Amino acid sequence: MNNKLIVVTGPTAVGKTELCIDIARHFNTPVINADSRQIYRDMTIGTAAPTPQQMAAAVHYNVGILNINEYFSASLYEQMVMTQLDEIFSHQTTTPNGNKVALLSGGSMMYIDAVCNGIDDIPTVRDDIREDLKRRLSQEGLQPLLDQLSKLDPEYYNIVDRHNYRRVVHALEICIQTGNTYTSFRTNAPKERPFDIIKIGLNRDRVELYERINRRVDMMMEMGFLDEVYRLLPYRHCNSLNTVGYKELLNYLDGLITLDQAVEQIKSNTRRYARKQLTWYRRDESIKWFKPDHNKEIMTYLSQL
Repeated sequence: MNNKLIVVTGPTAVGKTELCIDIARHFNTPVINADSRQIYRDMTIGTAAPTPQQMAAAVHYNVGILNINEYFSASLYEQMVMTQLDEIFSHQTTTPNGNKVALLSGGSMMYIDAVCNGIDDIPTVRDDIREDLKRRLSQEGLQPLLDQLSKLDPEYYNIVDRHNYRRVVHALEICIQTGNTYTSFRTNAPKERPFDIIKIGLNRDRVELYERINRRVDMMMEMGFLDEVYRLLPYRHCNSLNTVGYKELLNYLDGLITLDQAVEQIKSNTRRYARKQLTWYRRDESIKWFKPDHNKEIMTYLSQL
């Protein structure tokens, strides 16, 4: 197959952006961003979005394209990126080896998986059903929704994380809208893709990675992260802000913790998220691992393309 998709992934703060700019410039291809929070506008500091200088060095797709309150999902991301890949491959010049190369980079596991393996074809939920369940969750709490799910889809009820309200609500949305179980839509069968996938994983020694995470959080605070969160207060109910960094600073603004406590919690929760990412990636034996500063070694590996 002549179409090749390079996927560069790794834990948060490992150093993906600069390497991907080098790869993008080498193959004259854009960077397709796979970060579920960098896709939103007005969250540039807290998500460590590519800087204007980095965006100028290589074309980036899917950075700052959505409003804070817009609904988005891994399924919608899959559809969007597959369209973008069709466009890239149709206009891309071939390498000396006769291939066309595209580049996907990010740390959002579900987004990477959506492009590489596909997501089950689950119907888009009607707004009235989504709003009704959101209202019920707010007024009644999670338990009545769990009780309803146990009746409508007992199989999924037995395996779902019952503390994860988003998964519970989404399953109920599908059950209510379709009249069928959510389980019936979950095939978990990988989709065939019209391109080969070359996965590169970046990692560092744990101590080094944790130091980078801590330094990055300190830099975010110096850059005005707290002011960014303050400006977003009118949107605090939006799912886009239900993420590390924003949650802790919102707790500070609510007077629940001190600013020093918020910063330490951001560092701790970011380190925990990095461990979760690495656990996820280790299941994938197709990933070839490198240290981010081994640029020459990585480019030699990619020279096959």
